[in-house]
Amino acid sequence: MGTTRFKILGLAGSLRRASYNRGLLRAAKELAPKEVELEIVDIGDIPPFNQDDEGDLPAPVARLKAKIRAADALLIATPEYNYSVPGVLKNVIDWVTRPYGDSALHHKPIALMGATIGMSGTARAQAALRDSFVFNASYCMPQPEVLVADAARKFDQESNLVDEETRQYVRQAVAALVEWAGHFAGN
Repeated sequence: MGTTRFKILGLAGSLRRASYNRGLLRAAKELAPKEVELEIVDIGDIPPFNQDDEGDLPAPVARLKAKIRAADALLIATPEYNYSVPGVLKNVIDWVTRPYGDSALHHKPIALMGATIGMSGTARAQAALRDSFVFNASYCMPQPEVLVADAARKFDQESNLVDEETRQYVRQAVAALVEWAGHFAGN
């Protein structure tokens, strides 16, 4: 008899191949407990949100909504653009929560993390992102926070997370997300 693995879907709020936030998700996948499967999805094929199309979802949006629904939790790594959430990430959230009454994020446990070359560690972007989950009754984990400042010193040339202290924060956050989601299992 096989064991059921805890499934986390990882989204990076950056389309850049060498994104530090994609690097955070790769580190989370590598550092996750053995009973956790973390799938990182690319959001580059999600079209701009158009409410006229929400009745007949574009195929990439339908696939992403299905993956979110099948996951036990969502892990989002976001950069901070102009003190807020990147447009591509907000676009994804708009799509997967539409049409009204069909949100893939309803009662979904979510954890946030983020990396930036600045000193805020994406605190503002994460705070703004949390607001997007209130209406959808998502369970956004309050702590631990993973706020990676001065990212250029913590990642190598291939955007792999090499800073050991930050790696420990990521490891703790993934374990905490599994525990957090357990509080809502069956809801």
